[in-house]
Amino acid sequence: MKPRFPAASASIKTIFVAFVSIILSACGQNDFVPPPPPKVDVGMPVKRTVTRYLTATGNTAPFKNVDLVARVQGVLQSISYQDGAFVKEGTTLFTIEPETYKLKLDQAQAAENGLQASVKQTEADFKRQSDLVTRQVVSQATLDASSAARENAQSNLQQAQVNTKIAAVNYGYTNVIAPFDGVVSAHLVSVGELVGVASPTQLATIVQLDPIYVNFNVNEQDVLRIRAAAAQKGMTSKDLKDITVEVGLQTESGYPHTGKLDYASPTVNQSTGTLAVRGLLQNADRTLLPGYFVRVRVPLDQQKDALLIPDIALGSDQGGRYVLVVNADNVVEQRKVLIGPQDGDLRVVESGLKADDRVVIAGLLRAIPGQKVDPQLQTLDKPAAPAK
Repeated sequence: MKPRFPAASASIKTIFVAFVSIILSACGQNDFVPPPPPKVDVGMPVKRTVTRYLTATGNTAPFKNVDLVARVQGVLQSISYQDGAFVKEGTTLFTIEPETYKLKLDQAQAAENGLQASVKQTEADFKRQSDLVTRQVVSQATLDASSAARENAQSNLQQAQVNTKIAAVNYGYTNVIAPFDGVVSAHLVSVGELVGVASPTQLATIVQLDPIYVNFNVNEQDVLRIRAAAAQKGMTSKDLKDITVEVGLQTESGYPHTGKLDYASPTVNQSTGTLAVRGLLQNADRTLLPGYFVRVRVPLDQQKDALLIPDIALGSDQGGRYVLVVNADNVVEQRKVLIGPQDGDLRVVESGLKADDRVVIAGLLRAIPGQKVDPQLQTLDKPAAPAK
């Protein structure tokens, strides 16, 4: 049986062969064009002088902190301040039954006056007996008795003078006064209470807030480094108080409070391996209160021509910190670096970089070590526009 449409079948074959020929011809002419290198932002390290600091954490402590106590026994008669008030040195804060001690003082003074009269009488009698002995009117024994009476009267007078001073001191203790300018805590006893019976009774506490101490610790390695730096500068222990101490609260940015180093312990604590150090700061506005947890830094020295890069340019792996650098052929390289302290928004790089290195600062995910990139040079001192 012959096919019904021989002409149509031949035509289909011809069209198919032509279509395949066109496809094969097109495939042979389509050459692959690789994409352009990715764009990344790069910047050269900033070179400038930076100050190196010793940083620590510490606590503020009062310059003076004294418990006010009743040094005499008696009934508390009055409280002459408001709890938490600032008082000046010499201000009367408490009064403890002064009448009784005033009477004891008057009694002691009266006894002293009587003995002064007795001394005058015995002195006159001794002079009279001395004259009579010279004229051989009385015996030497009479003169000796007069001399003993005079010395005894003088001794009694001295004892009376001591008693008067003690009575005056006790009378002075009936007024509890502020020993220095400071803030007084809430009173611990009430008017009418008997105080100072068996032992001194604490009445309140006064605290001096200006100036104020800041206590912190320095580890042994930093102590050795500081001593070596001080030796190179020719500094002695007398120069200790010329070193600046900068302090910042947890809610503050930077270190707005400044003072001077006041004390360093002569020994290192063997159990902690640290050296106790203290700074002294002026605190006229009483911003700092005793017991605050503060950040402390002490400037040690200055490094000239230090290289700095943004923290965002730093990476880390098991080998430590590194940066990505674009070389002269625009190929990305990974460099191991040793970093130092932060200075503003930039980080000091101790080693691993050169001043003319182009460091990748943005587009880090597109910068693959060993591959080419299209570097866009930015200035690190100014905010860089992100690479597109």
